[in-house]
Amino acid sequence: MATALKNLSEYNQESVPSAKDMRFAIVVSEWNSEITMALLKGVRETLIKHGSNENHIKVDFVPGSFELTSGARMVAEAGTFDAVICIGCVIRGETPHFDYICQSVTYGITQLNINYDIPFIFGVLTTNNQEQARDRAGGKHGNKGNEAAVTAVKMVALRRRAFGRS
Repeated sequence: MATALKNLSEYNQESVPSAKDMRFAIVVSEWNSEITMALLKGVRETLIKHGSNENHIKVDFVPGSFELTSGARMVAEAGTFDAVICIGCVIRGETPHFDYICQSVTYGITQLNINYDIPFIFGVLTTNNQEQARDRAGGKHGNKGNEAAVTAVKMVALRRRAFGRS
């Protein structure tokens, strides 16, 4: 569903399992920091709202969205996390750079999901302009960070059910 038809911050709270015993890593791009810091705020607030302990949330930063894949891999290999949430923002410019970065980040996070035993969550905005990014980072379309946090909690719960862990 297109974001214009859905608010990223609206969801059925009763459908989200408790995040009480879950551990999360969040890897955040410093590029477009006005947007990524707003997304990070949404992730943290939503994880805590669903029972996560602040001490079970680790935040690390990488220079740009292209580095999210490498940063997420390093964090996953160095820690004992139930999920890694990747937060970034790529805004279309005048060159094909946007297409290459978006494709690389999407492919990289997909590969992490295939190659590792924990979920890696795609919390990357890919917008045509700054206004669209603001609208999706706490503006009129809600906050993609909320959506990424809910996705992480649900995927950790699915993994635990699938492998017989409560």
